[in-house]
Order: sequence, then C-alpha cells, then structure tokens
Amino acid sequence: MEGYFTDHSMLRIVHRERAIALSGPRALLMQATHPLAVKGLLAHSSAMDEPYDRLARTAQVMSTIGFGSREEADRVTRRVRAMHRRVRGTLDEPVGRYPAGTPYSADQPDLLLWVLFSLVDSGIVVYRKYVNSMSRAQEAAYWEDYKVVGELFGLSRRDMPDTLADLHDYRREMLEGDALHVTDWARRRARRIVLEPPVPWSARPLLETVNFITIALLPDRLRDEYGFAPLPPAAVRKAVVAGGAEYVKRVIVPFLPDRLRLVPAARAA
Repeated sequence: MEGYFTDHSMLRIVHRERAIALSGPRALLMQATHPLAVKGLLAHSSAMDEPYDRLARTAQVMSTIGFGSREEADRVTRRVRAMHRRVRGTLDEPVGRYPAGTPYSADQPDLLLWVLFSLVDSGIVVYRKYVNSMSRAQEAAYWEDYKVVGELFGLSRRDMPDTLADLHDYRREMLEGDALHVTDWARRRARRIVLEPPVPWSARPLLETVNFITIALLPDRLRDEYGFAPLPPAAVRKAVVAGGAEYVKRVIVPFLPDRLRLVPAARAA
C-alpha cells in the first residue's frame, strides 16, 4: 500500500540506516531541556524514568510513518495525538523564564515543534557523522519530509519553520535564547539515559561508546547545562568522535551488506 514517503524521500534515505539509532538518546536529551516539554511530553509518559522504552516506542512510530502505509501511519499517530490531548497542567514552581502556574499541554504547538526539531537535528547530525554527507538541498528535502511528520502529530504548516533557512533561524533562537533550561529533575534522569542503561555487563563496552558519542554530539550549551563530565576536554572528545565517525563512514558503512546496514522496515519496503 502507498505510504507518505517513497524510497527516494530523504526521510527514508536517512532512517533506513541502522546508524541513525544513535540519534535517539541525543534527541531525547534535547527534548528534556525544555521545561514545559519535560512536564507535558516527558514526565507524564515516564519517558525519563523509562528512557529506552520511550526510544523504542518513538523508533517504532517513526518506522511506521516512514516505511508503512498511510493507513498504518494515520493509525499510530492518531493514537499518539489522543494521548497528547489528555495531558494538561501547570508548573508547580518557577523554572527558568517560566513562572509557577505557567500552563502546558502535550499538544501545544511550540512544544511539539521542539520535539520534532530535536528528531530532525539529531538525524542530520548522526547521518552526516556516520553515514554520508548531506547537501543543503538534501537537508531541505529532509525538513520538507519532516513537515509531513509534524502534520501527522497535529502541527499545521504555519506552526513550523517554512524553509531550511527558517529552520536554522529556529535552531539559533532556541539554543541562544532563554526558552531552554535543564531542570534538576531532567539532569538527574539524564544520567539514567546516557550513563546507567539497564543492560547486562557484557554489553557495557558498546553502550559506553554510544554514551560517549551521545554526549559529544549534543550542542555545547546543552551538554554544559547537563553537567556532563568535562574530561576528556570537549575538543578531545569531539576529535575522537570525528575520527571514529570518518572511519565508520568511509571504511565500514559502504561495505556493509544491506541486511546489516539497513533496518528491517527499509528492506521490507
């Protein structure tokens, strides 16, 4: 059955790669830097208490949207929108620029946009680092695809940046402005996301590598606000990640068979 995207869509081209799984923890940490998104979209869903469950659910929903039929995508996003409509409240205490009593709701356009942006930005960062280059035209096409995703989650076109330049302006506004603030609650839960995953000890070496990458790829301001360890220094951390990424991108990924490189949904589609 026909889906919202084809094999030529940038969303499919990016999300068919297994390496894009590295974008999930980064996106969740970015989402949690918005105090109202924490309350409206994360705290109520236990996302930060069960981060890997949320990442798995998000991955499944995105897989259905990207590679499933329109009917399947409509069904899963309709269910998510219904859950969002039930979540409303007010801040119990002041956080950053937001005074106590500030209302929030999970279907609030500005909160949905920040969550959507975190997925877009993380996808672009990880794809460029570990899979392939992405031209400005491809990045613009990727954003156009994500605007379709945004509409499925209840955003209108006027709620989202129109062009790629507008998207970059939004990124700069959010990262340089005062809308974001890492709360103590989010900071504590962040350790569970990137430092204390519920895995057997035999898997720890691989996960420690993933954790290192997640922290290194965060925007500098957000990494600092989370208070992640400064050692190794940021410049060293970035150099190590960049060097490893170039090796993976040039030596490993191009020669992997599809059954290892691509997600099952992409192969099926």
